[in-house]
Amino acid sequence: MSNFNIKKLLFLLMIGGCFLSLSSCKKNSSEGTPVITQIRAIAPAPNDSILKKAGPGEWVVIQGANLETATQIFFNGYPATFNSALFSGNNLVVLIPGDMPFATLKPDELNTIKVVTPTGTVVYTFPIVPPPPVILAMSNEYAVAGTKISITGSNFFYIDKVIFPGGITASTGIVSNTSGTQLELTVPAGITTGGTIQVVNRYGTGTSLLLFNDFTTGVMQNYDNVNNYDWGAGNSNSSTAYPGNRGTYGVMKAAGVGGGDFGWWNGDRSLNVKSVQWVASANLSKPLGNYALKFEINITKPWKNGSLMILKDYNWNFVARLEGWKKPDGTSADFTTTGWQTVTVPLSSFKTKANGQDGTGDPAGSMAALLGSGSGGLNVFFVNAGTTTVTVFEAAMDNFRVVKIAN
Repeated sequence: MSNFNIKKLLFLLMIGGCFLSLSSCKKNSSEGTPVITQIRAIAPAPNDSILKKAGPGEWVVIQGANLETATQIFFNGYPATFNSALFSGNNLVVLIPGDMPFATLKPDELNTIKVVTPTGTVVYTFPIVPPPPVILAMSNEYAVAGTKISITGSNFFYIDKVIFPGGITASTGIVSNTSGTQLELTVPAGITTGGTIQVVNRYGTGTSLLLFNDFTTGVMQNYDNVNNYDWGAGNSNSSTAYPGNRGTYGVMKAAGVGGGDFGWWNGDRSLNVKSVQWVASANLSKPLGNYALKFEINITKPWKNGSLMILKDYNWNFVARLEGWKKPDGTSADFTTTGWQTVTVPLSSFKTKANGQDGTGDPAGSMAALLGSGSGGLNVFFVNAGTTTVTVFEAAMDNFRVVKIAN
């Protein structure tokens, strides 16, 4: 809600308060001890009503008396920032902090609102709870039993359990970070089916869009039960070279690749899959960002430079460019993975050529512009678009699939 609208609402609340109690409007709010009588929603009718609970990131109106000179406001014992221009003697318009670290809050201060003024302090009991967990990603969507994984998302506080496909549950050894955006646990034994996962805490249950241990949905190549491999890099099923593997996988290799060398067809520098379905024709009208190419990768030797270019049908019009060694701030660092790791490449990451650099321009205007009829070959090339020689590159890859990542 804009500050203009908030101020308008505050004015109306003040006027309403005057009609209800003319004497209180005339009284100097700083003369008495602060009082909280109720918490209201800030949104216009029909939601402008008395609240029974609220959560982080919500605007609320604290109502009562002698509030205008508030110097501190706490939710669950956590301080809120505020604009005193939105205060009156009877109303405080304030945003509940969205970054509230529930994992470190004091238990005896949960579900309280505290307002401090020069003339006193008032503590009001009111449920302040986060929404149910939200699951965004998993470090390895094909992790085998006994593997430690991380799940990213939000509201990962007071976790009771994580439910895997088939109802297999993990309820011990779950560790969340203080911001509630990541949790770590070990994959339990006994998972034999694929599907969504669920994170359950005291506030509710979050169900993933991602699919764990699913060898069917959107799979175009996994070297085992779905094998459309055409030519290029060799393959292996060694669990010594790359532990935690799921059967057979491909291994791309390159060595001594000089600057500007785009000879992806040499040696094991490409992985090429026959024409397969990327997206069903019925879904070609959906936004590009709703779908992604996913695969698992395992890199044990430091990746220092060079690029993985992903194309459809050998067509360089739209390229997804992966450079794990390149950090978001533009600097670089040797890149390896801790075992197998899921890579997510939104279809909106397939981009045109800009300033002489493949895959750095604009995404396709539509799903159909990128995929045509929805079918085609998949090509993964290793090239050196830089000037420094690539001494060595080696990466195991598996489980190529196109799946939904947003509704």
